[in-house]
Amino acid sequence: MTTTSNSLQTPLPADLTNLIHELEDLPAEHRARLQEPLARVIEYTQRRRRILDLIQESLSQLRLDMKYLVFDLEATRRERDAYKNSLDGGF
Repeated sequence: MTTTSNSLQTPLPADLTNLIHELEDLPAEHRARLQEPLARVIEYTQRRRRILDLIQESLSQLRLDMKYLVFDLEATRRERDAYKNSLDGGF
């Protein structure tokens, strides 16, 4: 039972890799019975990793967007205060 990760998939956790190696040492009838559940576990693990990566990327983008919004808000407040001061000073 060999499982390889292609370039689009993330590496498997060490525990899962160890389990794969241990299962390779089992007799063929036991390996055959465990191949499908193992394949599902590998798929679920990789899917969770991809989802986590997407969430982390989204959070990073959200943080950056928040920084831009705060900067824009502060600039808008400065402009408002400068406009108010020019109105107050004009009278």
